[in-house]
Amino acid sequence: MESTPPAAPWAARLDTKSGPLPQIISHRGNMAAFPENTMVAFRSAVEVGTHAIETDLHLSKDGIIVISHDATLMRCFGKASKVADCDWDELSKLRTLREPKQPMPRLLDLLEYLGQPEQEHIWILLDIKMDDDASTILTRLAETLASVSTTRPWNERIILGCWDANYVALSLKILPGFPLAFQGWSASYTSAIMRVPNLNLDMLCHTLATRGGSRLIPEARKLDRLIFSWTIKSDEWMELSIRQGLDGVVTDDPKRFLDFCDQWPKIQARSRFTKLAAKQMAEWLLICFLVLMTEAVNFVVKGSPRSRVKKELGI
Repeated sequence: MESTPPAAPWAARLDTKSGPLPQIISHRGNMAAFPENTMVAFRSAVEVGTHAIETDLHLSKDGIIVISHDATLMRCFGKASKVADCDWDELSKLRTLREPKQPMPRLLDLLEYLGQPEQEHIWILLDIKMDDDASTILTRLAETLASVSTTRPWNERIILGCWDANYVALSLKILPGFPLAFQGWSASYTSAIMRVPNLNLDMLCHTLATRGGSRLIPEARKLDRLIFSWTIKSDEWMELSIRQGLDGVVTDDPKRFLDFCDQWPKIQARSRFTKLAAKQMAEWLLICFLVLMTEAVNFVVKGSPRSRVKKELGI
């Protein structure tokens, strides 16, 4: 392992008059109100009071880091092409299918907005997608960050989200000094990769509600790691995330979560946790089943989580 990532105390849960509350991380901006991953969605999230922005990175054909969750353009822009097959000039002319129609931004555009002094309290969780060559996108990320000046250093405002040990290893090599978070849904793989010092966790909320996943929370606390959860959409999941003592929640609707936090003293006074509705319970069971099946396939094809982490990181 090349180095150790720094801690990120500025992303920890908040001490409030109502007790500890998680920070609100706006999922692709305020996507409850505006097209996801657009500048209007990011600005709206900041305006309603978010603590952080979560967003997704891909590379254009000519090496520009653009903001898009999907590797393809059909769902958001109605174009039957891959992001990686289009130059920035072509991508910049696209408009979202969802109203109000918006262009696809570059990471540079978001950094320039958040680099303004009045926005420097906002931090960013970057979801580095695995559709591009890892070394290439991380190198371009380092170059893009270096091109935008800010009073508060980017490595005190940005957490790099990595989906596997290879991305963790390359992030430590190419972007040393930046905090990291492992993004995942597998409790067993997460437990294995937590051997990396200071590696924070950004976990699927359904996983954290299982017996194996719930054990990660006290383990992370013992190791002074931050733990975030995605994607929180209902009051029931919001309540659970607070009761679990999470540091941050990735949510589509930052205003709704802020309002929920304002009501937390009354909610907390209830003697019992609000149970998931039947539809939510069915969704949780289905996702847990899919996670178990995927873990089994990965074990057969790729080996145990511990062996995969050791191969990439040497630990």
